[in-house]
Amino acid sequence: MSSDIKNTHAKTGQQTSAEVKAGAVQSSGNESSIPAVDVSRYDKAYYENQFADILKDISGYIRPADLNLLREAFEYSYARHHDQYRKSGLPYFDHLIEVVKILAQQQMDVQTLAAAFLHDVIEDTNISYEQVRHKFGSEVADLVDGVTKIGGFHFSSLEISQAENYRKMLLSLIKDIRVIIIKLADRLHNMRTIESLPRKKQERIAIETRDVYAPLAHRFGMARIRWELEDLVLKTLDPEAYNELSRLISENRQARENYIETVARPIRNKLTEFNVQHQITGRPKHFYSIYNKMKKRGKPFQEIYDLLAIRIIVEHKEDCYNALGIVHSTYKPVNERFKDYIAVPKINGYRSIHTTVIGPDGKMVEIQIRSREMHQIAEEGIAAHWLYKENRMEMNQFDKQIGWIRQLIDRQSEPGDFVEDLKIDLFRDEVFVFTPKGDLLQLPAGSTPIDLAFAVHSEVGTHCIGAKVNGKVVPLHSELQSGVQVEIITSEQQTPSIHWLEIVKTSKARNYIRRYFRNTELEQSIALGKDLLIQELRHQGIRQSLASLHEELVRLMEDLKYESLDMMFSGIGRGIHSVQGLVQKIAGFIDPEKKEQTPSFFKRLIHRSPRETEGITVDGMDNMMIHFAGCCNPIPGDAIIGYVTRGTGINIHRSDCINIIEAAKKEPDRAVQVSWSVDDTKTFHVQIRVVGTDRKNFLSDVTQKISTTDTNIASAAMKTTGNENVIDFIIQVRNNKHLAMILDRIRKVPGVIHAQRVDMISIGKTRSPETKE
Repeated sequence: MSSDIKNTHAKTGQQTSAEVKAGAVQSSGNESSIPAVDVSRYDKAYYENQFADILKDISGYIRPADLNLLREAFEYSYARHHDQYRKSGLPYFDHLIEVVKILAQQQMDVQTLAAAFLHDVIEDTNISYEQVRHKFGSEVADLVDGVTKIGGFHFSSLEISQAENYRKMLLSLIKDIRVIIIKLADRLHNMRTIESLPRKKQERIAIETRDVYAPLAHRFGMARIRWELEDLVLKTLDPEAYNELSRLISENRQARENYIETVARPIRNKLTEFNVQHQITGRPKHFYSIYNKMKKRGKPFQEIYDLLAIRIIVEHKEDCYNALGIVHSTYKPVNERFKDYIAVPKINGYRSIHTTVIGPDGKMVEIQIRSREMHQIAEEGIAAHWLYKENRMEMNQFDKQIGWIRQLIDRQSEPGDFVEDLKIDLFRDEVFVFTPKGDLLQLPAGSTPIDLAFAVHSEVGTHCIGAKVNGKVVPLHSELQSGVQVEIITSEQQTPSIHWLEIVKTSKARNYIRRYFRNTELEQSIALGKDLLIQELRHQGIRQSLASLHEELVRLMEDLKYESLDMMFSGIGRGIHSVQGLVQKIAGFIDPEKKEQTPSFFKRLIHRSPRETEGITVDGMDNMMIHFAGCCNPIPGDAIIGYVTRGTGINIHRSDCINIIEAAKKEPDRAVQVSWSVDDTKTFHVQIRVVGTDRKNFLSDVTQKISTTDTNIASAAMKTTGNENVIDFIIQVRNNKHLAMILDRIRKVPGVIHAQRVDMISIGKTRSPETKE
């Protein structure tokens, strides 16, 4: 963005100096009240002093020769942003230097710090990627580009725009993990200064931070950043709760510190006695964590007792276990709350021992034990690599942490699915389970055997029919617990159920299941389209096979702008095109002189022959492209008509259904002839109404009579009007003969006035033939 043009990007708002001087920064109806800012002191000299402080902070770990790059980035960024202002009234450059400070505290390398100074020049000024690359090199330019939102494109919705920007950012961080470190520092400062934005924008940014950026910080082990982001989210979305927690924690601080010292003193003495170098500190839970505990448990602050935590930091891994022995010999441990994340690290690289003990006065105290290096990595996550890159933290840890991102990108999900999958993958605690061969697998907490099956291999997931946990068969919806051994049972005949989407917790499983049904529906729509086309060709007197009409079909495909014949058949099967009109075009290709004549739907219906109905059969309710209309509830034995809906296949109606009669008059080419082809094991829902005298046990007598016909009652509703009982049943029948037998039995019940089949129309409700049941 040119510095003399008002910025309209969805950041924390920028304005030109002219607008600031003209008083443009002021509170409007939906903005927070913003105090006036004296911008005169925020000149170049002010920022020179800020930059000098940064140089002092990084001088201990960055070579003097590399500081020239940072100086150039500082000067370049200031020259491009110095005339831009935020909603708060502060110069926009203030945001950039604060982001650099955050990264300097994490001891990031000079290329990252330079990119932080420049991270908005492509998005918010007229500077291009090529100009940045020419001036600062490809490494810095790629980091800047990775943080930059997609520009120059118009997306059809905010959801698609958001998904594509997330996808771009994740692709960039696969190439260079520092992209997400800069992005998180950028988001952290924006959250620190969010109060100057309009309220609606504050809420939108805070929700996005809660759902995406804080979980990203967690996934990459950056606990300190995550905790502050979550607390700022709480402060934005529920300021009353945040302020109350702040007050309560402040009031209890001294008592809490005294108690922690009481707990720590005997541990400290024993560690000193055994010559274990250590540092013991109290670790207060952050506000957002306390807030969630209160909500989850439905308890007030005073009843949340596990707010006390002690951290023991030692020098070496071996010292961690020595310290653990001392802690357990001093206080009684709570066995079920012991976790060894050193032996089995979390997926984000976190390593520590967690144990909970019963302290003085019977209070539970959580104690975390870790080495100094483990602590640095726990606080800074992947950012700690630049501190330990010459030592023990290897780049293959990055590969473990970004493997899930590669899988997410490779799945090529739809925008809505991509954002949903991203959120599923981001913020989960883990469970650790073993395969029968002893392999250890990490899964999100709450995962099911189906999730494990897809984690092993897509084919195992597709054919998963059951599971054994520690040798015992369990339901597929069972939640897996850490430490169990799981054996997946498969069958070649098994295929995914649509209900699995309600069970699984991993995005990988959800994606494979969705893909399976998309592919299945595509295959069915192709087959259905071919059947519809063959049927209509016969109706119009064209007896040639589709294979012999290949040339004409290709011409039709090109006219309709399809890439393949299968996609055209799928479009026909999904009701996108008029089959009648397409066949007329084909007839015109065959004989241009032939007059287009097509019998009306009703004439075709009257004169139909058995062989004309061979193209379509109703093969039970499992066929995804065939649906039974809820307005008339057809059952085998009924005369039926099919109606091609737009996008969902064929709806089957009774031929006397008023909905289909009216629809066929308006669009006769969408009505198709169908026939039943089901066995007696299939059942269909049908509604019946029984009217009888108001007497004791009437409902009981009728339902008992129905049960003698081996019929399942799905629902029953009775009301009394005057001296009559009216009962509406929905029952499951095999065909209309079965229904006739049921009605005959009911009519023999004493007091029954009449019993008959009804449908939604007859009880005052109508539905469009488009309605999918």
